[in-house]
Amino acid sequence: MSEASIKKITLLVTSLANFIFPFNVFAINIAIPAIGTEFSMDAFTLGWVSTGFLLASAIFLIPFGKVSDIYGRKRIFMLGLLIFSTVSIPLAFSTSPLMLIILRSIIGIGGAMFLGTLMAILTGVYPIGERGMAMGINTMAVSIGITSGPFLGGLLTQYFGWRSIFLVNFPVGMLIVALVLLKIKMEWKEAKGERFDVKGALLYGFMFLLVMYGITSLPSLQGIVMVVIGAITFPIFLKLEKKAKDPIINVSIFSGNRPFIFSNLAALIYFSATFAIIFILSLYLQFSKGYSPQDAGLILATQSILTIIFSPIAGRLTDRYGARLIASIGMLFTTSGTALLVSINEVTPLEFLIMNLVLLGLGAAFFNGPNQYAIMSSVEKRFLGVASGMLGTMRQIGQVLSMGIATIVLTLVVGKNQITPDSYPLFLVSAQILFVAFAIMCFFGLLASLVRGKI
Repeated sequence: MSEASIKKITLLVTSLANFIFPFNVFAINIAIPAIGTEFSMDAFTLGWVSTGFLLASAIFLIPFGKVSDIYGRKRIFMLGLLIFSTVSIPLAFSTSPLMLIILRSIIGIGGAMFLGTLMAILTGVYPIGERGMAMGINTMAVSIGITSGPFLGGLLTQYFGWRSIFLVNFPVGMLIVALVLLKIKMEWKEAKGERFDVKGALLYGFMFLLVMYGITSLPSLQGIVMVVIGAITFPIFLKLEKKAKDPIINVSIFSGNRPFIFSNLAALIYFSATFAIIFILSLYLQFSKGYSPQDAGLILATQSILTIIFSPIAGRLTDRYGARLIASIGMLFTTSGTALLVSINEVTPLEFLIMNLVLLGLGAAFFNGPNQYAIMSSVEKRFLGVASGMLGTMRQIGQVLSMGIATIVLTLVVGKNQITPDSYPLFLVSAQILFVAFAIMCFFGLLASLVRGKI
C-alpha cells in the first residue's frame, strides 16, 4: 500500500475512534434518566454510571500511553477498541446497577487504551507540514460525536431503549479494528526494551483517583481531604519517577521543553474554563429564558457546528503558520466569548448568546487541533504514547475541574436545594461569577499559548 493510502486509512480509523468515544459519553448522558428508572437507582448510584466510566478512562490514559510506546501503539489501540466494543454487548444486557457500573468502567479502560495512542499513531504517520490538517479533521470528528451524541442518543432511547446505545459501539469498534488489521501493517514501539514502571503506575493511579474523585465531591469535607491527600502524594510520585530506570512519565520530557509544558498547561486551562459553560448555559436557557430542553440543545449546538466547519481550516492554517499563532487565536476567541457572557441576564437577546456561541465554536476549532499538534510535535518519538496520554489527561482533569468549580459556586450561591423560580436570580448571579472566573482563566490560557515558543 502506498504512503498516501496509509495516511488516509490512519486518518479514517483515528477519526472514527475519536468520534465513538464522545458520542457514547453524550448519548448515555441523555439516557441516564431512563437507566435510573429501569433499575430504580438513587442519585448517588446513578452518578457512578458516568463517574466510573470517566475515572477509569482518565486514570489509565498515561499508563497505556507508556505501554504502547514499549509494546506497540497499533497493538494497544486495537486491544482497546476490542475491549470497548465487545464488552459493550454484555453491558447492553446488564441486569443490575452493579453490573452496569463495572462493565461501563471496563469499556472506559478500553477507551483509555485507544485514546491514549491514537494521537501518537497519527503523529507517527503524518509529518510536520501535513500534521495540522490531520489533527484538525480529528478535532472535527470529536465535535461530530459531541453534537450527534445527545440527538441520536435520544432517538435510540426513545425508539429502541437505552441499551441500544451500547450496541452501536460494537459495529463501529469492529470496523476500526478490521481496517487496522487489513490496511495498516506497520507498528510503532520506539521504547521497545524498556520495562513498564508498575510501582509508578500504581502510585499514579492512586494519586489520580484521589484528586479526580475528590474534585467531584467538593465542597464536602470528604472531597477536600481526598484532594489534599492526592496533592501530598504528587511530590512522592515525582521523586519515585526520578529514581526509576524506565519511569511511566519521564521527567526529562519537561526539562527545557517550553512548547510541551505550556501547551499542556494551555490545554488544562482551556478545558477547565470551557467544559462547564454548556452546562451553565443549558440551565440558563431553560430556567431563565424558558426554552424547552430540545430547543436549548439546538441553540447550544451552534458551538459544535462552528467547530466542525472550521477545524479542518484551522488545521491547514497550522501547517502554514505554525501552532502557536493559530492556537493563540483560538484562545483569544474563547476568552472573548467567555468574557462577553458575564453580562447575560433575564432579558439578554438570543442573538447575543448565539454570537458568543459562535466565538466559542471558533475558539474550539482554532485551539484544540493546533494545540494537539504542538504537544505531539514537541517530544521524541519514543515518548509519543506518553504525550498522547498526557494530552488526554489534561482534557479529563480540566473537564472534572470545570464541573467542580461550577458545582462549588452553585452550591455556595444557590444552595443545595433544587433550582426553582424563586432562586432564578441567585442562579444568574452564580452564572455571572462563573463566567468572570472562566474568562480570567482563559486569559491566562492565552498567555500560556503565547509564551510556549516555536515548535
